[in-house]
Amino acid sequence: MKDAAARISRSFRHSRLEDVQALLTGTLFAALGVALFKQAGMLSGGTVGIAFLGHYASGWPFGALFFAINLPFYGLAWRRMGRAFTVKTVIAVTLMAALSEALPHWLSINTLNPLFAAVGGGLLIGAGMLILFRHRASLGGLNVLVLWLQETRGWRAGYMQAGLDAAILLAGLPWVPWPRIALSLLGMAAINAALAINHRPGRYMAT
Repeated sequence: MKDAAARISRSFRHSRLEDVQALLTGTLFAALGVALFKQAGMLSGGTVGIAFLGHYASGWPFGALFFAINLPFYGLAWRRMGRAFTVKTVIAVTLMAALSEALPHWLSINTLNPLFAAVGGGLLIGAGMLILFRHRASLGGLNVLVLWLQETRGWRAGYMQAGLDAAILLAGLPWVPWPRIALSLLGMAAINAALAINHRPGRYMAT
C-alpha cells in the first residue's frame, strides 16, 4: 500500500517545466487584473492592496512597493511552508512586480468600463492566484498566511483572505472615492469566489 501511494504521489508531482509555465501564467493573469484595477482607480486586497494604498498615497511605483512589502513575509513562508514554496513565491512576487510595471508600456487601454474592470480584473487575479496555489507558490504576504492557516487548520483560504481584504479596502477611503471602493469590493468578491469555490483542501493533490 505504501509503495502504491508513493507511486501515485510521484505521478502527480509537477515537473520543473510545469512549474515555470505556471509561475509565468499565474503572474501574468494577476498582473493583467491589477492593470485593470489600476486603470479604473480601484483597490485590491492582500499585499497587492497594501501596495495600491502606498502607490495612491505617495505616487511611488506600484511594482517596487509590492516587492518591498513582501520581504518581511518570506521568513514565515520558509519556516511554515518550506524552501520550495518560498523560492517559488519569491520568483512569483518578483515576476508580478516586474510585469505590473512593464504592462503599461506593452498594453494601452483607452476605454475601460469600471464594472468590467472590477469583475474581469477580479477573475483574472483569482485565476492567477489559483494557478500559483496549485503549484505551491503564492503572491506572498497575506497569501502565505492564509495558505498556512488552510494547510494547518483547514480554514478556507478564500474566506480568510476576504476578511483581511475588507480591512485594507476600508483603509483606502482617504485616497479612493467610495464608488471606487464599492467597485473594489465587487472585484474582491470575484477574486475570493474563484478561490473559495476552486481551492479546497484535498481537492487538488499535485505538488
